[in-house]
Amino acid sequence: MTLKTMTLTAVVALSSTAAIAEEVRVYNWSDYIDEALLEKFEAETGIDLIYDVFDSNELLETKMLAGGSGYDVVVPSGTFLQRQIMAGSFQKLDMSKLPNHKNMWDVVENRTEQYDPENAYSINYMWGTTGIGVNVGKVKELLGEDAPINSLELVFNPDNMEKLAECGVHFLDAPAEMIPAALKYIGEDPDSHDPDVIAKAEGVFMAVRPYIQKFHSSEYINALANGDICVAVGWSGDVLQARDRAAEADNGVEIAYHAAVEGAQMWFDQMAIPVDAPNPDAAHVFLNYIMDPQNMAAASNYVYYANGNKASQEFLVEDVIGDPAIYPDEATLANLFTTTPYAPKVQRVVTRLWTKIKSGT
Repeated sequence: MTLKTMTLTAVVALSSTAAIAEEVRVYNWSDYIDEALLEKFEAETGIDLIYDVFDSNELLETKMLAGGSGYDVVVPSGTFLQRQIMAGSFQKLDMSKLPNHKNMWDVVENRTEQYDPENAYSINYMWGTTGIGVNVGKVKELLGEDAPINSLELVFNPDNMEKLAECGVHFLDAPAEMIPAALKYIGEDPDSHDPDVIAKAEGVFMAVRPYIQKFHSSEYINALANGDICVAVGWSGDVLQARDRAAEADNGVEIAYHAAVEGAQMWFDQMAIPVDAPNPDAAHVFLNYIMDPQNMAAASNYVYYANGNKASQEFLVEDVIGDPAIYPDEATLANLFTTTPYAPKVQRVVTRLWTKIKSGT
């Protein structure tokens, strides 16, 4: 190889590296960040941000387990993260590149350790509960003033659901959230991995299946806000977004959110770097940017979810930090439960069961 060829090769290699260094690809949940934060990231770092969205853990997991996702940062929920770590889908974080990690909240990190031991592979982005969103006026009109709007009885009692079908009910298309809720309703362990116990959820769902308008993990936000449906089993922040959109529209729709009094699932969305990320250095820059207290607060103030960053709390608006539906009091926190990922054989049982429930056959 001549010196000229060697020099040209080096220039091409350097140019390629520079091109890669100028781009970071992030795959996050839909409606889950203030776009102004993304523009600010590009302005501050000079890195181009390619930002794509998904609306189910199952979709993300399919990409992750297949390998070659092409993303530098992805945002799985805790139970899915654990299974993907075990499958070798993620790389350990380089804490020397994450000085803002000192801002994270030990209360949340102590809980996320069950999915990510020592929090070696991920940082918490947001956390919350899975509960019940209601159009207060419509529900009380159909069920009376004493409607159990803070109870699983609202959505799993067929008598209630038959009446609510008149105004529309959506359930999350998320078996890892919905099956534990059904088990909790009948007094079983929501974190059971026993196929015989899990099978008991079928009867709960089939009794109300005729009255469920749709299984979807994002459409209920606008549907609640617009008054198109009156009940959704959904994620806390999504329902609160619907509440605020309805208030802004001044359309006469009053939305309320409740973590079920029987006990509600606590979930965590974690930011992690795929093992084959094209640009892990830029991924670390993005994670460190997100962990800046003011940036994380801006994200929470926009989406109305709690986050795992203690230092951000002084920058949260009162509507967020002061809302017990977002930052629960100690009594509610004590009544929340977490779940762990199913083993592959059990996961297949859950997947088949969920397909059957959704089809109603």
